Amino acid sequence: MIPPYRQSPLTGIDLSLNVARRKVPTVSESNNETQLSGNDEPRVDTPVVNVDEAMNEAFEHCADKMRARGMSDTAIAQFKHLYTVWRTEEESSWIRESDVEPLEHIPNFHDVYETINHDKAVDAFAKTAFIKLNGGLGTSMGLDCAKSLLPVRRHKGKQMRFIDIIIGQVLTARVRLGVELPLTLMNSFRTSADTMKVINTHRKFRQDEVPTEIIQHVEPKVDAITGEPASFPDNPDLEWCPPGHGDLFSTIWESGLLDILEERGFKYLFISNSDNLGARPSRTLAQHFENTGAPFMVEVATRTYADRKGGHIVRDKATGRLMLREMSQVHPDDKADAQNIKKHPYFNTNSIWVRIDALKAKLAEYDGVLPLPVIRNKKTVDPTDPNSEQVIQLETAMGAAVSLFNGSICVQVDRMRFLPVKTTNDLFIMRSDRFHLTDTYEMEDGNYIFPNVDLDPRFYKNIHDFNERFPYNMPSLAAAKSVTIHGDWTFGRDVKMFADARLDDTGEPSYVPNGEYVGPLGIEPDDWV
Repeated sequence: MIPPYRQSPLTGIDLSLNVARRKVPTVSESNNETQLSGNDEPRVDTPVVNVDEAMNEAFEHCADKMRARGMSDTAIAQFKHLYTVWRTEEESSWIRESDVEPLEHIPNFHDVYETINHDKAVDAFAKTAFIKLNGGLGTSMGLDCAKSLLPVRRHKGKQMRFIDIIIGQVLTARVRLGVELPLTLMNSFRTSADTMKVINTHRKFRQDEVPTEIIQHVEPKVDAITGEPASFPDNPDLEWCPPGHGDLFSTIWESGLLDILEERGFKYLFISNSDNLGARPSRTLAQHFENTGAPFMVEVATRTYADRKGGHIVRDKATGRLMLREMSQVHPDDKADAQNIKKHPYFNTNSIWVRIDALKAKLAEYDGVLPLPVIRNKKTVDPTDPNSEQVIQLETAMGAAVSLFNGSICVQVDRMRFLPVKTTNDLFIMRSDRFHLTDTYEMEDGNYIFPNVDLDPRFYKNIHDFNERFPYNMPSLAAAKSVTIHGDWTFGRDVKMFADARLDDTGEPSYVPNGEYVGPLGIEPDDWV
């Protein structure tokens, strides 16, 4: 019997669409694998699923709404995949612990560096194109623009945003290595205009043949009960959402980017998040990827206690293939094993390397819509109003594609290649003296163990509140093991934190004066050493 998570029904439902009538592959939230044998490429079975009339009608309304906005047949077909999985498959399908094995014996970056031919590394790097996922707004920090436009460091007297540092990394590689290294951003309808306006201010950044951006698709949020497209007349933009970064593959397929790159001699894609400044182009990894001949490579890092609830890479016992297992796919009885960071030591950094020819073939096999597991995000139509309509946002994850390619591999990288900024806690560290932005636009930290940071979300979660409480500079974290701030504290200049630094809530706005030391007892005398 095939385990439920490996059953990947391809729904042949018509749903009365006026798009190209073809079978669209679908998998459930936990279906990272299809039924396989030996070294065959994964295939998807095609039973027809009966769908009731109400679902048919609700989906047609969604499709009509997408069509009215100008969405393509591929975009609508992809949404049909997501929608059908949501409405017809049980959420309680699991990737059971008994069906997987831990990921073991994978090469690490340092071993790779010692074994590659460095004379050939530049040649492999010259065949690599760089894609950054740039569709996020950073709403968790209260941003209403692309997160990549958030200032992160000062460098040579200038405020450097994520996008400025990314462009600096690309230009440095072009000059130092003499390679073309095209950069393409996958923007969303909400990030495109602002981001491209900033990019156009970088006069040294030019590329004529390869597009600087592709725009990911957009889909309607759907009513959590009826499945009808959400309605919010006060702000119609809030009726829409991107389909997750797994949409990259369909967007690339439609854009023609792969053909453009192949015609110019490129063979590999390196793809990473725009808020991860550690995920910079690497000739070492490019050469390693070329040497292996693998179609798909995931950069993984060692899990810490803080990573225990995140997605991790496992191996399917039945097929030997790699799989991305999210915690939502873990059976309650398996949670202890799944969160055991010694048993499952590696997590997905969401930085991947893909062979262009392999990706083209896989996309052609599925008419541009890869059968990725569907993520169901339960939200309100207005994220700032918990009383607004309950909706579902249907998404896929890019890393889940690892299970679709025969011969996918992983490489272990240091934490310095995984520096995401998801919250103001992360930004607090990134802006501090724990990091140094070099002249080659690398984020350096002499200590690879970052302090644990817990800032009171009432006063620091929103970026505007955060900035107001650090009006001069970030406190020094050079001697800090951890930082805990409870309550409303504003900081003067040149504050230094050490050991397990802690500030408790005084019940009123409080101030740390210039030059003070903050330690386990709060503000402490400067003779603590």
